[in-house]
Amino acid sequence: MLEINKTALSIAAGVAGTLFIGYCIYFDNKRRSDPDYKKKVRERRRKNRKTGTTRSGLPSLNDHEAIERYFLQEIQMGETLIGRGDFESGVEHLANALVVCGQPARLLQVLQTTLPAQVFGMLIMKMQEFGNKANNENNETPKITASDKIVSDMSSVGLESSSDAVIIDDLE
Repeated sequence: MLEINKTALSIAAGVAGTLFIGYCIYFDNKRRSDPDYKKKVRERRRKNRKTGTTRSGLPSLNDHEAIERYFLQEIQMGETLIGRGDFESGVEHLANALVVCGQPARLLQVLQTTLPAQVFGMLIMKMQEFGNKANNENNETPKITASDKIVSDMSSVGLESSSDAVIIDDLE
């Protein structure tokens, strides 16, 4: 049969790798020199600067006005969706607002009095999910995230939670 020695195989792999890297460099150069590409990048940067958002949709933490706009937008969207009966999406938006809120304990108190108990329980469960997700992502370095702060603030508001159920104490 036909024997392929190691030298010929390594030369073929080297040539294939060189061709691949050459193609990547050529394609990247062609893409960057395209005037439409530059226009799209400038438009995206201009839009992000105006709205103060990043790719994830969260506002830049350095821009106080952008955080305030995002907070009010999420509260309004959450209230609207809950009013329409879409509790899951409404709770998601309220949880996003809680994450960027400067005083989550106060907001939780207001939401506890205004939301139905079932919806408020869903909100607490969503915040626990955020806290668990943040803890799983940051296993190596324990940091206090906004969702951890909110979950810890729940006890100061009169809320206690377990893994199975949410207990809501009356504040009256």
